[in-house]
Amino acid sequence: MKLKGAPVLVTGAGGFIGSHLCEALLDRGAQVTALVRYTSRNHPGNLRFLPPASFQAVEIVYGNIEDSDLVLNLARGKSCIFHLAALIGIPYSYQAPRSTFQANLNGTLNILEAARKHGVEKVVQTSSSEVYGTARYTPMDESHPLQAQSPYAASKIAADKLAESYHLAFQTPVATIRPFNTYGPRQSARAVIPTLLSQALAGGTVRTGSLEPVRDLTEVSDTVEGFIRIAECDAAIGQVINIGTGHGISIGGLMKLIFDKLGIDPHIEIDPQRIRPENSEVMELVCDNRKAVGTLGWKPSISLEEGIDRTIEWMRGNLDLFRIGTYEV
Repeated sequence: MKLKGAPVLVTGAGGFIGSHLCEALLDRGAQVTALVRYTSRNHPGNLRFLPPASFQAVEIVYGNIEDSDLVLNLARGKSCIFHLAALIGIPYSYQAPRSTFQANLNGTLNILEAARKHGVEKVVQTSSSEVYGTARYTPMDESHPLQAQSPYAASKIAADKLAESYHLAFQTPVATIRPFNTYGPRQSARAVIPTLLSQALAGGTVRTGSLEPVRDLTEVSDTVEGFIRIAECDAAIGQVINIGTGHGISIGGLMKLIFDKLGIDPHIEIDPQRIRPENSEVMELVCDNRKAVGTLGWKPSISLEEGIDRTIEWMRGNLDLFRIGTYEV
């Protein structure tokens, strides 16, 4: 499908990746409706960082992905739905597994039902590399076994399988994108890079969790390009496609890279509350992106070094948004 001029719905639009996706879709000429979680403040989330012209162009709707009536109304007349809305905090899923499942599974069900009833041309379901659990082999392709090592991961496996069932049972045109760890400007302190950077830029002790896990880190503009490519590619329907660089780095190695760029050598403190339960920690995630390259013509364009530079620049100008040293779940 062609996105230029197409009416599209982005759920989770006020989030980190969602806001960047809305901006990119507007730049490509799509007509964007952005679903942002309702609060009494009607805060647009990260959409506030869009350029003024883009912010004026996007239609913002405040609501809850768990409201099936709302979702049904929003899906009417849309060519494509990008479904990103989810409770994404893994530590939070330990505290609130029921809320995690209600948002992530029921929200996906509402999207799929609305798409089926209205004949939406394409649904892009957002998965997570967390569904794989600790790598049994690397790089990890789409056939890697699934293992839920947190309630969050279990909720995403369930949502992905629900999307698969709708494609097979009802021919709903769903494509599932499975990003590995995305980072970049606008990301919250619930993610490792903003956590490390905010503390390092503020000075003093840097508190962190385990230094051993290995992650495949993809800059947000590359991840967004993956969303757009999968939406435009008819061959992606019914498929799960990984988006990642194919290169892993340990949290300890990432920390050294960040500190070297900042020219600092801070005191590091391992904070027990930031360490996942032993059997829940996913020790290694490294992407096999050959399917994305072959099916979508996608490949990453931003190196980790360049991406960290972009993130540092943004965080220097927005450090007031972070509660330095506070563990955000």
